[in-house]
Amino acid sequence: MQNSAQVVVIGGGVVGCSVLYHLTKLGWSDVMLVERSDLTSGSTWHAAGGFHTLNGDTNMAALQGYTIQLYKELEALTGMNCGLHHVGGITLADNQARFEMLTAERAKHRYMGLHTELLTPAEITRMTDGLVNVDGIIGGLYDPLDGHLDPSGTTHAYAKAARLGGATIIQHNRVLQTNPRADGTWDVVTEQGTIHAEHVVNAGGLWAREVAAMAGVYLPLLPMAHQYLVTDDIPEIYNRDIEFPHVMDPGGESYLRQEGRGLCIGFYEKPCEAWSVDGTPWDFGHELLNEQFDKIEDSVNFAYRRFPVLERAGVKNVIHGPFTFAPDGNPLIGPVPGLRNYWSACAVMAGFSQGGGMGKSLAEWMIHGETEVDPRGFDVARFGKWTTPGYTVPKVIENYQMRFSVSYPNEERPAARPFRTTPIYDIFDGMGAVWGQQYGLEVPNYFALKGQPRYEQPSFKRSNAWEATAQEVRAVREGVGINEVQNFGKFRVTGTGARAWLDRMMAGNIPKPGRLSLTPMLSPKGRILGDFTVTCISEVEFRITGSYGAQDQHLRWFQQHLVDDVCIENISDTTTGFQIAGPLARDLLASVTRADVSPEAFKFMDVRRMTIGMADCLVQRVSYTGDLGFEIFTDFMSQRSLWHTLWAAGQSMGLRPFGMRAMMSLRLDKLFGSWAREFSPDYMPGETGIDRFIRWNKPSDWVGKAAALAEKAAGPKRRQVAFVVDAVDADVVAYEPVWIGESVVGFCTSGGYSHWTGQSIAIAFVPVEHIKPGLVVNIEILGKRCAARMVDGPLWDADGARMRG
Repeated sequence: MQNSAQVVVIGGGVVGCSVLYHLTKLGWSDVMLVERSDLTSGSTWHAAGGFHTLNGDTNMAALQGYTIQLYKELEALTGMNCGLHHVGGITLADNQARFEMLTAERAKHRYMGLHTELLTPAEITRMTDGLVNVDGIIGGLYDPLDGHLDPSGTTHAYAKAARLGGATIIQHNRVLQTNPRADGTWDVVTEQGTIHAEHVVNAGGLWAREVAAMAGVYLPLLPMAHQYLVTDDIPEIYNRDIEFPHVMDPGGESYLRQEGRGLCIGFYEKPCEAWSVDGTPWDFGHELLNEQFDKIEDSVNFAYRRFPVLERAGVKNVIHGPFTFAPDGNPLIGPVPGLRNYWSACAVMAGFSQGGGMGKSLAEWMIHGETEVDPRGFDVARFGKWTTPGYTVPKVIENYQMRFSVSYPNEERPAARPFRTTPIYDIFDGMGAVWGQQYGLEVPNYFALKGQPRYEQPSFKRSNAWEATAQEVRAVREGVGINEVQNFGKFRVTGTGARAWLDRMMAGNIPKPGRLSLTPMLSPKGRILGDFTVTCISEVEFRITGSYGAQDQHLRWFQQHLVDDVCIENISDTTTGFQIAGPLARDLLASVTRADVSPEAFKFMDVRRMTIGMADCLVQRVSYTGDLGFEIFTDFMSQRSLWHTLWAAGQSMGLRPFGMRAMMSLRLDKLFGSWAREFSPDYMPGETGIDRFIRWNKPSDWVGKAAALAEKAAGPKRRQVAFVVDAVDADVVAYEPVWIGESVVGFCTSGGYSHWTGQSIAIAFVPVEHIKPGLVVNIEILGKRCAARMVDGPLWDADGARMRG
C-alpha cells in the first residue's frame, strides 16, 4: 500500500466513490479511497436505488438532475451497466395544500429547464392503468427523469471511472486514526499502515460520526432504520408494455416502483426508529435489521387502499436497514470549520439522487476553492458547534417523520425547541412572541395580538400573522419599534494589520474610526460570499456584522485567509442588544444616555460608544428597516438591564416590539436586498446591484477584483429589478417564474407584502434587454399568472430623508 496521497477518501459507498471519481475528472490523480470492508458496505448495498429531481432547494434539484444525467456518462466511460430504468415518476396530492406545493415546484422547474407537468386524476389513472386508486386525489406532478438503478453496479462504475483517472482503492483496511500535522496535512492511520495525505475526506456513511470523532469534531447526523418490501410477481405489472412509473404517495408516507415482475414499496412511517444512536458498530456492514412489520402496519394498510393490487400480492423480500440523515435532511458537504484540509461528504441520504452532484461540488470546492452553485443548502457549516447529539436525534426523527409532509414557506417545525435563547426570551415570550428559529436560535417572528393563537398557521398564502405584522409595521413607521440584534453574525477583528486585511477581504470601503460602511465580500470568481457592515472602532479594532445563519461559513472563510498580524473572533453570541427604529427612535435614545445623539453629533453611518442606563454599549446609526434607527450592541450579561432601560423610557412613546415578519415587510418599502435571497454565491455583484457598494478605485487587490471588473466591463446579462404585483391572497416567496408573453424570462429572488404601502412586492432577475420604464410582466404565484409592474426606486422615503435625517 502506498504511504502518501494528495487526498484520502474514507468510505467506499456511492458518495465516497463519487467524490473519488470527480476528483480525477477535475484533474487530481494522486487520490486514494480507503474502505473498511467491501465497496457498498453500510447503506449503499441495500438502498432501494430510486432517483428523482424533486427538491424544494433549486440548487439541490439542479445537482440531482446532474446526478441522473451522469449515469449514462459513467456507463459510456466504463463499459459497466448501472441498471438504469428511466420510468418517470408521479407525486400524488391528496389535499389542496399539497397540490399548491407541487404547483409551486412546477413553477420553479419552468426556469430550471426541468420538464415536469401537473396531472389530473384521470391522467394519473391512464398512466398507471388504473392501478392507483385516485379517490381523494386532487392531482399530481409528473417528472420524466425519475427512475431507479442498480446500487451496487452504479457504485462500482464510479469506482472504475475513478481508477481510470488514476485513483487507488484499498478495501478491507479500516481507518484507526486521523492525526493532523502542523502544516495542515494529515496522517491517516489504517490497519495496513499510515498514509500521509494533504487532504482527508470523511465519506464514512454510517460511520461518519466515528470517523469525525477521530479528528475531534462532531457531525450532526443519525442513522434511521428504513424498511421497504418487494412483492411476488404481479400479472398487472409484468404484463404491461412499458415499465410501471414511480409513484410517491406522501399522504400514505410511501414510495412505490416496479421491481422485476413485482413492486417495491417503501415507507417513511411516523413510528420510526433511530438506529445506533450512540454509535455504529465497526463490525456492522452487510447485515440487515430484523423485520418490524408492526411499525409500518398503518402505512401498509393505507398502501393497500391506494394501490389495491398490493393486497393480492405476496411479500417476497423485506429489506430493513439503516441510512443517515442530517437534522434538515440535506447532505453535510464541504470543509469542516476549525480544521485544515478536512472535508465532509456525509449524510447523503438520497445517495443515488444526490451522490453525483455532491461528489462534483466537493471536488470543485477542494480543487477550485469554491463550488459552481451556491452550497448553503448542503454546506456542513450550516450547523455550528452548538449542535449536540441531544439536538440532532429529535430533529432527525422529526425530519424522517415529515419526509413526505407538505413544506410551507412559513413553517416552523417544533422538535428540539427551544434550545438556544437570549437573556430576554422569557420577556418576549410573556409578550406573546410567536417564535421562529435561525441557526438554532429562537427569534420572534411576530407578537400575537390579544385573542390570537400563539401559532402561525403554515400556509402558501397570507397567514394569520397578517394583522399582527401590519400593526408592528405601523408602530415602527409612526413611532418607535424595538427588536433584538442577537440574530446578526458578529466578528471582532483586531491587530496592526486589521485594516489592510479587511481592505483585501472586502470589495467595499473600509471606514475611518467612528464610521461604518456597507460592503460585499466576493469569491475569487466574483461571486457574492457575504454582505456586511464593517465598523471601525479604531485603527486596530473593527467589527464585522452579517448573517447570523452564515456565521460559521464566514468565519471559515476568514480563517482560511487570515494573516499573522490579524486576529478574528466570533462574538455573535457574546455580543447582543437591540435595534430601535422609527421617527421617535432618536428621542428614545436621547432619553436614556448622556451622550449627544443629535443629528449633527451622531450622523447616519456613525458609530459611538456610550452608556445606556447601566450598560456600556456600542451604538451604530443604521437600520435595516430603512427608517431612522440605531443598532445598540452590549455584553450578553447586560442585555436584560438594557431592555428594562429602553422599555421603561419608551412607554410614553408607544414603544412596541416587532419581529422578523415586520422586518422583512419594512425592508421591502426601501427595496433592500436580503442575504440568501438577493445576495448569494449564485450571483455576481453587478447583476444584483450590490456593486454600488464596491470601491472600484481602491488600490488593494481585493479578493474577486478581476472577476468583478470583468463583469463590470462586459455588463451583466440580467439584473434584479422590483415589481408591484397584482396579488390577491398570496405573495411571492422566491423562485416564482417571470413571464413575458408566453416565455419564462426570469425568476423571483424574494418578495412579500409591504404593509406600509399596501402593495405586494417582488424582486426578480430579468434579462437586461427587457428592462425599460413601465415594464409589465406576469409573475406566476401558485399556478396563477399575476400582472406585475416594474418600479424604478423605493416605494417610501425615496430620497432617504427619514433614514438619514
